[in-house]
Amino acid sequence: MKKITYLTLPVVALVSIGALAGCSSSATPAPSASTASAATTSSASTADAASPVLPVSTNPISNPATNQDLKVVSAAVEDLVDPVSGQAINDRLMLTLQNSGTTDLTGFEVYYTMTDVVTGATESYYQALDGFALAAGATDYVYFDNQTEPGHYPENQFSLFRSSANEVDFQIQVSAQGAAVATATTVKSTGTGEAVD
Repeated sequence: MKKITYLTLPVVALVSIGALAGCSSSATPAPSASTASAATTSSASTADAASPVLPVSTNPISNPATNQDLKVVSAAVEDLVDPVSGQAINDRLMLTLQNSGTTDLTGFEVYYTMTDVVTGATESYYQALDGFALAAGATDYVYFDNQTEPGHYPENQFSLFRSSANEVDFQIQVSAQGAAVATATTVKSTGTGEAVD
């Protein structure tokens, strides 16, 4: 009987451990599933919701075009106004893009570098603007704010823009197929306000 008891207890213990391991292993995929579903949700406007919010070490944009049809009319990160409602909106990187040409522009990419003017720290980010196109003669807007509506793309919520209380300078490049890379600059002033101005 003792042998049976000794044999039974380890089996029960193993079953319990296996059940716990099963619980933890079934809990592990859950974040992946929610991450995948979040990526799928934002895939309407982005190719990959995870990688664009991580800093990159090099600029992957390679665009030899010389046509000057693409322009960054404005780039701003604070004191923003929603172009539709006219209401003030929270701080984020907002680009106003214009196609002054006679053909539609597609294949948009954005690369921007933030520099903390006090510490000298820099971070660079790249985003393929999947789903975004600019008709001939049109002007439209792109936002980096982690929202999922068309024209909205991921940002790193822990970036220098969000975390530094110092002035942060932005150097921005926007590329589209068949048009020369357009550039712009903007500045986040001192403070970490991020609320509606």
